[in-house]
Amino acid sequence: MTDPLQFSQSLRGWMDTFIHRSMRDSARFVKASGFSMPQFFLLMHLHRHTQCGISDLSEHLEITNAATSQLVDKLVQAGLLVRSEDPRDRRAKQVSLTPAGEAFVEKVIAERSRWVDELAGVLTVEEKTKVAETLEILNETIKRVESRE
Repeated sequence: MTDPLQFSQSLRGWMDTFIHRSMRDSARFVKASGFSMPQFFLLMHLHRHTQCGISDLSEHLEITNAATSQLVDKLVQAGLLVRSEDPRDRRAKQVSLTPAGEAFVEKVIAERSRWVDELAGVLTVEEKTKVAETLEILNETIKRVESRE
């Protein structure tokens, strides 16, 4: 396949499927656990960044500091987050995941990717090899593109 339009359409089709399945399965698990998607997005951000202030989180979630504080308070009460003093500014607080918060995020990640394992069980060895090689090419290309940004 050398047609750029066909390539783009194939890649976009895969992206649509991947995002739909991953988000659907994440949302189901998060909601069944009694949490909202904004709470989950906050937890995922902390999973990637370890520790953040309220303004960093509110900027990432694109909501007010007050709304972010409410989300954080609920997650602190649930035992998934802990607030600590910012060593650079005693007036500010930093938020990070507790071990229970980290475990919850890991469960959601496993749940949202379970369908990929099911898909892998249906592919032949040859198909798995082709897909793995292609994804490796895409991952390496993305790294090159991001290093230029």
